[in-house]
Amino acid sequence: MTPLKYLSGYSPELLAQVQRLVDEGRLHAHIAQRYPDAHEVRSDRALYEYVLEMKNECLRNSEPLAKVVYDNKLHVVQHALGTHTTAVRVQGQKLKTKREIRVASLFKQAPEPFLRMIVVHELAHLRHRDHDKKFYSLCESMEPAYHQLEFDARLWLLARELKPPGDPGGSSEPGAVN
Repeated sequence: MTPLKYLSGYSPELLAQVQRLVDEGRLHAHIAQRYPDAHEVRSDRALYEYVLEMKNECLRNSEPLAKVVYDNKLHVVQHALGTHTTAVRVQGQKLKTKREIRVASLFKQAPEPFLRMIVVHELAHLRHRDHDKKFYSLCESMEPAYHQLEFDARLWLLARELKPPGDPGGSSEPGAVN
């Protein structure tokens, strides 16, 4: 039985369904069928433009973003898929605030809906620091399928760690462009 480490907190019935997919070796195929293509947002510049477009569409009045980048250390070091940070600096008699969004580099190969879900999550932190009802309500207003995409992204992460059936060499990523 494979531990479903990305899925703690979900119902036992749902976990049983996922475990059945894992045991039958069908998790990769399930994810690849639902999300067959990876996105083309590969560079930090492209990511910045992608995030800025979404921010301008959904959160026009929010503070500007100073930096948006892919981060190689996020998933491994912080066990996070994305981060939003605010740096406050003193400039003369004023305080200047810079906001940054970092997205785990593993999302360079992810299907576009998963990247969108991470970006929506981090953009929602511009308005709400905590993961409370208002935060998730904002996420849903920016991406109506937010909760389903979050669950499917967790499945995708699990599938990445499992050796796909019939692949003796290593893992190919569902949704990745080969």
